[in-house]
Amino acid sequence: MQIPLEIAFHNVEKSEWVENQIRERAAKLDRIYGRLTACRVRVEPADAEHAPEKLITLHIELSVPGKNLVVSQAPHRVNERYHDPNHRQVIRDAFDAAERQLKAFKEQISGEVKTHEVEFRGQVAEMHPEQDHGFILNNQGSSLYFHRNSMLSDDFDSLRRGDMVHYVEEVGDTGPIARKVWKAPAA
Repeated sequence: MQIPLEIAFHNVEKSEWVENQIRERAAKLDRIYGRLTACRVRVEPADAEHAPEKLITLHIELSVPGKNLVVSQAPHRVNERYHDPNHRQVIRDAFDAAERQLKAFKEQISGEVKTHEVEFRGQVAEMHPEQDHGFILNNQGSSLYFHRNSMLSDDFDSLRRGDMVHYVEEVGDTGPIARKVWKAPAA
């Protein structure tokens, strides 16, 4: 980092243990992205309404060339996630979120943008359970082959003609097929 790590305790007693944990995690962020310019961490008491008394919350601001990445953990998230939340969990969750943002930024600037599979909705047109496959009618009126192994759950045998399903399409050996298939929730 070009600017030394800044840790500020606001309305909460300074803790050497918390500060050391923050320093270790900030060093890891610096190893993940060597062009990290600065890291500022603000430690504050968690909102008493949403978290146990004496629990902290972290606000992390990372400076990278041309951008600031900010992580601000909502205190109720830690309370929802853990039965008896503690400082270690708060620090880990906040820095894990900062790490995800930093890695996403790194991928974005290097041109490695993740592509997400596009899911479609269709209707079961034919079922051939004895042959472990069926066909889905898509919104363009075409039929897509799918195999029992394409099902994301074990409900192949419960599928009936006319059932609504979601699917991910890909090009197979003989044309488009439904690679991932799952039953649509009943409306």
